[in-house]
Amino acid sequence: MASVFTDFKEGQKNGSGPRLAAALTPIATSESPDRLLSFYNFSDSDHISADLRYSLFQANGVKLPKQEQNGWVDIFAAYWKAVGEIIKFEEYNPSASWAKVFDAWKNVANTLIRAYTNFGLQAWTVPCLYVVGKYLRVFAIKADAEISSKGAMAFGDQFQDDVAADFEKSAKLEEAARIINRMFTLCLSDRAPIEESRKWGIYNTTNLLFKTYFKLNSVGLSKNLLRALSASSADLPELEAFPKSHIVTFKYYVGVIHFLDENYREAEEHLAYAWNMCHKGAFKNRELILTYLVPCHLVTTHTLPSQTLLAPFPRLEKLFRPLCDCIRKGDLVGFDTAMSAGEEEFVKRRIYLPLERGRDIALRNLFRKVFIAGGFEESKDGQPPIRRTRVPVAEFAAALRIGTHADDRSRVDIDEVECLLSNLIYKGLMKGYIARERGMVVLSKGGTAFPGTGV
Repeated sequence: MASVFTDFKEGQKNGSGPRLAAALTPIATSESPDRLLSFYNFSDSDHISADLRYSLFQANGVKLPKQEQNGWVDIFAAYWKAVGEIIKFEEYNPSASWAKVFDAWKNVANTLIRAYTNFGLQAWTVPCLYVVGKYLRVFAIKADAEISSKGAMAFGDQFQDDVAADFEKSAKLEEAARIINRMFTLCLSDRAPIEESRKWGIYNTTNLLFKTYFKLNSVGLSKNLLRALSASSADLPELEAFPKSHIVTFKYYVGVIHFLDENYREAEEHLAYAWNMCHKGAFKNRELILTYLVPCHLVTTHTLPSQTLLAPFPRLEKLFRPLCDCIRKGDLVGFDTAMSAGEEEFVKRRIYLPLERGRDIALRNLFRKVFIAGGFEESKDGQPPIRRTRVPVAEFAAALRIGTHADDRSRVDIDEVECLLSNLIYKGLMKGYIARERGMVVLSKGGTAFPGTGV
């Protein structure tokens, strides 16, 4: 009990939003393991409002306008009820229910929003929105899992309406998203001077909504947030003025949204920004950013990640290294095998399609070997030798047979080879043209036949 009121007192005394928000955190801490239990036991439903008013203000010496006091009393009364549902899990109470926890915590969120609207809570307290919104999402996911589990047990042998079942599967999280959206609007629509505006909470609430929409597989709704932010950009501080943690998360999600729309250049720009600003010790966050930045870079620059880049991330090294090795060697069969082996993980992370484009780069590297193996033309008049730039299509066909591990009886169609060559030329992976009547590929001179590779 003491830690809740101490956090409130110190937060109000020092004007510290994070310390104030700690008072509303619905978990015990190592310093105060009985924090929730003692807070719940300090009063009962008949006296909670009066006891809270005394403990928050009179005993603590915290002086606030009457209206603002009323707002905090309402918030902590709702918090007290939610704690009552949460501690049932600590007590192994058979009536413990995450659905009840969510419903009680939903009341905390709605009361907090109402307090900002009606009771004039100050803008420096917006970290309370972050904490309440964060756990609203957490409890919604737990409640949906609980409901889904009970539903599976109850209806395991019966037919169900698939549409209704899918909707109910995330009903609580859908509800949480709507409430967090109200938090987003609460921050975005604040008309107070920027120094004392809730707008400073806009990117944190946006990030929480992004996270929720991604969990719901409703990425399209995230674009509505971007449009709303764009429409209000003139009223918002510069992005760089916000906390780095808010910016990095925001840029990561915007990058992933562009990535899923196959706007890889825009995605790379946002993801690179997030990567450069991300704290070096934030291992998990840096791994998440690289998961999408590596495929982006593969598509936009046709380059592979170095071993130095991936070394600190064993999971990504295991995920990408087999593909990278096959692309570098021009091993088409190996590439296809690596794609099949990692397909489940690639699809899960939504990076399969851009990685599949790596096959073109593997093919480019295979055909580049043909170009290099062709050697140099005879030099004239003492000029330095230049590489042979007229290469028979049949040589590329032979390389393709080797690259695909074709047996002696398999036949590589010349038209297919010409099609592959045309595709590489169109995509800028080769420079030249096909002289079909001569069965010849004429490549650019001067080290530009295979752009970006030095030959």
